[in-house]
Amino acid sequence: MPVENFHRVEGIRRELGVDVELQPGQEAVVRVAVATLWSRPEAVRPVDGPALATRTDIAAWISGMDTDQQVGDCVLTQLLLGERVLVTELRQDGWAHVVAVEQPAPRLHPNGYPGWLPVEQLAPAADASDADPLVVDATVTALRAAPGGAEVLPGVVLGTRLIPAGPAVDGWLPVHAPGHTEPLWLPSDDAVPVPSTPPSADEMLAVAQRLVDVVYIWGGVSAYGIDCSGLVHLAGRRLGVLLPRDASDQATATTPVPLGAERPGDLYFFARPGRPIHHIGIVTADPRPDDDRRMLHACYLQRRVLEERLPDERTATLVGAHRF
Repeated sequence: MPVENFHRVEGIRRELGVDVELQPGQEAVVRVAVATLWSRPEAVRPVDGPALATRTDIAAWISGMDTDQQVGDCVLTQLLLGERVLVTELRQDGWAHVVAVEQPAPRLHPNGYPGWLPVEQLAPAADASDADPLVVDATVTALRAAPGGAEVLPGVVLGTRLIPAGPAVDGWLPVHAPGHTEPLWLPSDDAVPVPSTPPSADEMLAVAQRLVDVVYIWGGVSAYGIDCSGLVHLAGRRLGVLLPRDASDQATATTPVPLGAERPGDLYFFARPGRPIHHIGIVTADPRPDDDRRMLHACYLQRRVLEERLPDERTATLVGAHRF
């Protein structure tokens, strides 16, 4: 998809009332419901239009791809509304190179996950708020202009953090949203306080189970499409835990337990001989003496999130179990 000229992008952003004062070396925040982080601007494809817009439509983007496009390596990860990034470069064609500081990736960058996204999907970072943050608990919700009013930001997903803008009114909650001067509203039941205590293994598993049958998307971190490490990262995010983005880093950040001692909510890691970890799943049952193990995972082969007994080919690459 051709990118717009930088000056035209700035003009559009001014017409929309979007602050354009982004500077390399400073933090910004995501202003769309779900932003996709790309390996490079030149890697985007005609099918990626809905993911590049100023009002992203991730459901339409995913439904427009064939199965090969859904696992293209042009996508690195995804960022949710309000997620912080460090801007490292601004190009004149309307692209920004950023580091996603809330997605640790120590093998790639000391500050987070690096990649590219359209400048118009970012807003300057606001001053820190004293209000206790909320996290979206609905699988998908929308932010509206007024209680029960028109949708302004549809497609806001599970795990998105929001800052309250006041008390609830008749079952609707006002929140601050990047790029918007006035509060937006969502149903009060769709957001809850961010947990202040570490989650249990059962809680992590319960969040992940809500995403069963979500389509597998390489780099996905949303209720529309997700990959194996994205599933674990997103479950942690919903429960207030900052986990690395990729499976190999998630292994480093968790505690090994002997195979046979794992329990539901622990993690299985998989690697081929002599290769780094390439897959992760969440344990769903105590192991049985005959090595009958079960897990919930975003499966590349079946292209969806599912719970299953480990098939023989998975068992052959099982390298360990870990605990949060």
